[in-house]
Amino acid sequence: MRTPFALLRAAAIASAAMIAAGPAAAEVVSADEDHFITRNEAVVEASTTETWLALISPARWWSGEHTWSADAANLTLTPQAGGCFCEKIPEVDEPGRFTLEGSVEHMRVIQAYPEVALRMTGALGPLQSEPVTGILTIALSEVELEEGTGTRIVWEYNVGGQMRYPVEVISPAVDGVMTLQLVRLAELLGTVEAPTRPAPPPAPEPEPAPEEEVTEEALVEDAEAPVTIDAEEVIDVEEATEPEDRGPTVDDAFGDLSDG
Repeated sequence: MRTPFALLRAAAIASAAMIAAGPAAAEVVSADEDHFITRNEAVVEASTTETWLALISPARWWSGEHTWSADAANLTLTPQAGGCFCEKIPEVDEPGRFTLEGSVEHMRVIQAYPEVALRMTGALGPLQSEPVTGILTIALSEVELEEGTGTRIVWEYNVGGQMRYPVEVISPAVDGVMTLQLVRLAELLGTVEAPTRPAPPPAPEPEPAPEEEVTEEALVEDAEAPVTIDAEEVIDVEEATEPEDRGPTVDDAFGDLSDG
């Protein structure tokens, strides 16, 4: 009887035989009000061994723009069940100030099958603040190239649960980030085929405010209205009523999570 690992490897080999010269893909393959799935593919010149070793070293290819510390060098990934895809938040080096080092768990490894598959669970980026479950599966398979062999990388992120972001907005944004990471990994390994990062959708034009019709009665009422002094124009009410040391809000501490 064949083991699940043997079946997984057989499936990977079978999918490699189907690659031919088909274009790499990047898209939201499924979306509903409480879930979405993004799928990305690339083909690289490197062997499955070289691809695996690069994959488990995210500091070499993950975009620093999509880290909390703004530096991918702070990323580590332990490729074993229970292992952490984590980020170190360095202490602040300032004279006369004592700070501590922090950390972030981006994802947790639930399956690591070297040279074949890596599966992790976790809510990435702005999804970290939402009660959702995200499963990232990265499958590797050997593929025949014109000169030698390479590796096909299939990258699928399946997210489900209640979230405050409209799915039609967050799903293409997450797909864009996933595409970016795979493109960077492919560039490190020698790109044969890779998806192109989708262009952000244009910002919607704000609707003009409806014009109010000015009547003769309104003009008369304005002319007869008594002159008053607006206290907010004389005194900064917010400054006067809120203590300076009120402390940061969640948005102050973590930034605008919707920008990720």
